Amino acid sequence: MTVGFIGLGRMGGNMCRNAIAKCGQEVLVYDLIDDAVEACVKVGGRAVSSVGELVAAADVIFTSLPKPENVEEIALGAEGIAALAKPGTVYIDLTTSSPELARRIAATLKEKGIEMLDAPVSGGPSGAEAGTLGVMVGGDEGVFAAHKQLIETFAGNVIHVGPIGSGLVVKLVNNLLGLVTVAAASEGLVLAKAAGVDPRKLDAAIRVSTGDSLAYRSLADRALSGDYTAAFALDLAYKDIHLALELADEVSVPTPMAAGTHNLMRMARGLGYGQEDPTAVVRVYETTQQLTIAEGA
Repeated sequence: MTVGFIGLGRMGGNMCRNAIAKCGQEVLVYDLIDDAVEACVKVGGRAVSSVGELVAAADVIFTSLPKPENVEEIALGAEGIAALAKPGTVYIDLTTSSPELARRIAATLKEKGIEMLDAPVSGGPSGAEAGTLGVMVGGDEGVFAAHKQLIETFAGNVIHVGPIGSGLVVKLVNNLLGLVTVAAASEGLVLAKAAGVDPRKLDAAIRVSTGDSLAYRSLADRALSGDYTAAFALDLAYKDIHLALELADEVSVPTPMAAGTHNLMRMARGLGYGQEDPTAVVRVYETTQQLTIAEGA
């Protein structure tokens, strides 16, 4: 079996290097950034000159890409999977993308004898490097079962959640929950400081109370340190919650908290924080209230 990996950024590169180390198969690699390709070649990957060369040669193709439009181009473009991959190929998309797009791509590929799994991941670059990612997979159960072990080369928890598109639904809901919690935690920290409570004492109390969560802790750690260096950029998180709102439109479910968070993130981007961590949304409240959560501020 020949494995192909397209998209070797902070997430894709780490996943690819784990796959190279553990899958025992030839892994072809492609990215627009030469340094990203070289990092995978150094550990045993084989560089190819184009997407078309990779998809024509691979039996299993992974993509890890920034946006849905990138997925659509790789899958359905003139040099893409539908055009050049051989029948029997399996396409596994790791991107956080649109469930509707995944269903449309899968239907087109099915006509070519190509199966698809949507398999978005959770755990960030550190989880991708450690090989501990959570992966939520949509698609045919038999195809999933045949490729679960391959996915486990870079993941700690791989869960089949339903037909094609279901993995993306679960991922978008997961991200919605995390981002809405970050927005609520931002309000709470600023409210407490404005009311005269030491944010570190508030934080100590919240961590042993019902307001605690992983998302809260992520926000509090960033706000208390004042360090919003991005592990995952706010611009990409904004894309994710936008996709969740599009999904809500499709199925006619009201999502007022997600919509409010989307607007908060839009304000943060307007203030120039798009390339910072998503927790930088707290800086919108800090700006309007003319205060800072960070110790010593």
